[in-house]
Amino acid sequence: MKLSVANDSGAGATRFGDIIYERIVAMIADGQFAVNERLPAEARLAEMFGASRPVVRDALERLRADGLIVSRKGSGSYVRQRPDSSVLKMVPVGSLADVQRFFEFRAGLEAEAAELAARNWQADDKERITAALQKIEQCLREGRLGAEEDQELHDAIAIATGNQFHVTARELFRPHFAIGHSVTRSLSLKRTPEQIRSVQDEHAVIVQAIFARQDAEAHDAMKRHILNARARMFKGV
Repeated sequence: MKLSVANDSGAGATRFGDIIYERIVAMIADGQFAVNERLPAEARLAEMFGASRPVVRDALERLRADGLIVSRKGSGSYVRQRPDSSVLKMVPVGSLADVQRFFEFRAGLEAEAAELAARNWQADDKERITAALQKIEQCLREGRLGAEEDQELHDAIAIATGNQFHVTARELFRPHFAIGHSVTRSLSLKRTPEQIRSVQDEHAVIVQAIFARQDAEAHDAMKRHILNARARMFKGV
């Protein structure tokens, strides 16, 4: 299982850290590291993966930020939750860390979009957002994935900002948005009806705040929604 690279400095170190991050996620998902089990020490992980300790430390820090592991003072790092193994099959190999980083980017971008939409929406925007929300509701009733419908709602909110750069950003990063929507919607189909409903309830709160022109509330509701989606990627199903 040992990996090796010519060096682990600069951009190469970042990339290698992402690979180690993904390998540890896979080992947790397939049960090699069980929930509540202590991970090997940094030095042992560095030996296992053929990396320096700083690179391993960076990977572990991301795993902590994503809620997969937790540190216990004086004891080490322990597995906190086991994600569904299918999440690793839904993203290109070596890109899982980037998918999580994109959620971080989205949290800021889309929260600002929701805030602007609350200030600036017009009648046609309200009609477009309402139709998109209803399409997702129809998908829920029929047990369909609804990834494209989910994107359509977020697109409609971007249009309602009245700022073309929000629309352009969604077009520019459409493949990245598509992966995030597809993964989270696919995983949601494996969860309980109550859990699936909670995601749509988050959408409803965002839309309600936008239509009420409550810009701060719309901002916060959207940010919670995106960060919740990020967290849901790694929750067991």
